[in-house]
Amino acid sequence: MKGEDAGAKTTNPVAAIEVGSTGTRLLVASIDGSGVMKVLDRAGKASRIGRDVFTQGSIGREAIRESMAVLASFKELLAGYGIAPEDAKAIGTSALREAANRDTFVDRVALQTGFKIRVVEDIEENHLMYLAVQQALQDERKLLTKTNSMILEVGGGTTEIMLLRRGKMVSSHSLNLGTLRLDEHMREAGTPKDYLEEYLASNIRMTCDLMDEDLPLETVKTFIVIGSDARFAANCVAGRSFPTYSILEREPFLAFTQSISKLSVEECIATYHLPWSEADGLASSLAIESLFLARTGAELVIVPNVSIREGLLLAEMRGLDLDIEEELELQVVASAKAVGKRYHYDENHAKNVRSSSLTIFDTLAADYGMGRRERLLLETAAILHDIGTYIRASGHHRHGEYIVANSEFFGLNRADINIVSNVVRYHRKNSPSPTHLNYISLPREDRINVMKLSAILRVADALDRSHSGRMTGASFEKNGDRFLIHSDKNLDFSLERLSLADKGDLFDEVFGMTPTIV
Repeated sequence: MKGEDAGAKTTNPVAAIEVGSTGTRLLVASIDGSGVMKVLDRAGKASRIGRDVFTQGSIGREAIRESMAVLASFKELLAGYGIAPEDAKAIGTSALREAANRDTFVDRVALQTGFKIRVVEDIEENHLMYLAVQQALQDERKLLTKTNSMILEVGGGTTEIMLLRRGKMVSSHSLNLGTLRLDEHMREAGTPKDYLEEYLASNIRMTCDLMDEDLPLETVKTFIVIGSDARFAANCVAGRSFPTYSILEREPFLAFTQSISKLSVEECIATYHLPWSEADGLASSLAIESLFLARTGAELVIVPNVSIREGLLLAEMRGLDLDIEEELELQVVASAKAVGKRYHYDENHAKNVRSSSLTIFDTLAADYGMGRRERLLLETAAILHDIGTYIRASGHHRHGEYIVANSEFFGLNRADINIVSNVVRYHRKNSPSPTHLNYISLPREDRINVMKLSAILRVADALDRSHSGRMTGASFEKNGDRFLIHSDKNLDFSLERLSLADKGDLFDEVFGMTPTIV
């Protein structure tokens, strides 16, 4: 167990705990009003949770006992900062996601230590890592907006990848390729070390071929790699070091990973004076990173000195930095557009409907209890509402619901995606019904949001019935029991009126106003 500055004084300290595949780790920090983070303390201990889950499917008794002891020590440490267990932000990642006994483990932790662990999805892991990277690379933000980038993190159970085109999210991927999984695979296969290189090269080649469809990897000029193994490489390879990140040249990094691949775990321990927990998996982690780097056109490797725990704290405090919050919303929209392009959506129509939807939303939001989150979900649904035509025009609302529900959108969690998929489903034809399983399974508040956002989207879609943008620039006005739509063009809107008569019923039901073109 390691602690730093345990007695440091700060105002309003916050804490993040990660129950990961290879270790249980704690971060204590303070975040000022401008969103600047100051680390006050770190602690952590290696864990066998991942090895148990990836071999047996569940967390073993000894791993549970060890985890309880570690978390109990965290509780004592946090008491010195005046942080109660229930106020710490605790998450579980890939190993807990897959553990058959994760619910009983989480319950036992809560009962014995007071920590409430939330198991995060892989897409949320990407979101939290992106927040941490943004914090660490503030000096390099302009670089990220000028070049195509890849952000990579190799964990015990998964490898997380994000692709950005000039700072805008193109896609994010979570691969079941981690150091512990590889180790167990090699043990079971009983194959020589050369097989590991061949196995990794084959899997990563297939993954890169798929990602090339999202963004040609040779255009990636900025390669960002996260994790303790990358930080170890940064300490060993000559490069430029800054307080929150390091920059390495491509060739020295690749040469170092090649040298590590030739050493056994015992030789790594002897050569670099590493503990077993850090030396085990080092070669496979660096091999994964180097294979992805080799597929890109990046000449520099950027290694931020951050982890998912920094991202978790920033996510909790993100309202303090409006610039970061706005940028994340732009990344959600960019991710939605990338999915739309994958399914050949009508980009101009989506743009028109999105514009009208948001203008209607802004007219109604204050009076109907809708906020920033609901606006973003509506924007996402408006971009994707016709995506189901990729499968078939007939019933495309149901096909669209399926595509959205089974896609990943950077910055949206599963609950958000469930709302968006339902709004896409109800942008035409039938309204939400208690007989529709995907709708009725939502929490009550989410069902209400689906009704409101669907009603708005149906009106916006009706106003672009011709897919020509004739009503772009319209203004909206609440007038008694009518919702007046004023166009800035002197045209015949008979088609839009017919469509509005067909699709405006839900709006009338939800908001108590009949949408009317005047």
